[in-house]
Amino acid sequence: MNATNTTPAIFETNIENLELIARGKVRDIYRIDDKHMLIVSTDRLSAFDVVFEQTIPTKGALLTQVSNFWFARSAHIIQNHLSNLNIEDFVSAEALPQLRSRSIIVKQLKTLPVEAIVRGYIIGSGWKDYQATGELCGIKLPKGLQQAEQLAEPIFTPSSKAAVGDHDINISFDHAIELIGEDMANQVRDVSIALYKMASDYAQERGIIIADTKFEFGVDENNQLVLIDEILTPDSSRYWPANQYQKGMSPPSYDKQFIRDYLETLDWNKTPPAPNIPQDIIDKTQQKYQDVHDILTRN
Repeated sequence: MNATNTTPAIFETNIENLELIARGKVRDIYRIDDKHMLIVSTDRLSAFDVVFEQTIPTKGALLTQVSNFWFARSAHIIQNHLSNLNIEDFVSAEALPQLRSRSIIVKQLKTLPVEAIVRGYIIGSGWKDYQATGELCGIKLPKGLQQAEQLAEPIFTPSSKAAVGDHDINISFDHAIELIGEDMANQVRDVSIALYKMASDYAQERGIIIADTKFEFGVDENNQLVLIDEILTPDSSRYWPANQYQKGMSPPSYDKQFIRDYLETLDWNKTPPAPNIPQDIIDKTQQKYQDVHDILTRN
């Protein structure tokens, strides 16, 4: 898709004929039947686990298209939660134009209480951990690494999944085993690293570095692992332009890190109410979402 800022932004949806299950930070979730849900990606902006009143126009559609692109490319690694049901069969013709580009119908699964984070570069909270302890989420790293430096191998650093408004908490792999069992924890780790390597290799060919990313998983009725939520979007990953990367500094990004960096300059304690973001920051952020979508998905 090639959206523009003239497209009306969507803060939240109200689908009258479907039961609303939940509103997340970005997504509205509706019940289709006992086994399926409709997930709508809105244009809501969430940063530091705070939902802003302002929106990033077209963001939800762009996130959905990028996620679907990666779901298709990763199907050989793991099954995902997409169903074969069509949205046209469940919403009104009037609502369809607003919803089609930003919605998916998925299988309802049991969500694992662990978020799977894979880091290929040392940045963000991982860099702060390393500066303080010489470790990244409890994993000992070589001395003398610089900010944004590539790690010798991608590492798996799980976190516990928080409720809306709370911060996810980094946990050890042993803690992940306690939460989901050793076999499942090993599978989540191995699949997550395989997904990251697949995506990283592809993105590198397009001139993009994926510094880190977050995956979520569920299990089906047979306790088989399934990839859920969003995958490798600019909201769940750090995307850097390869031609502007250098270690020792935080590189420019294609993702909402641009917003985070702006917010870090403010006198704000990262709790509601959220501050107002200037329109030019909103516009530049929207363009970054559009750019990474175009670069990744073009033929």
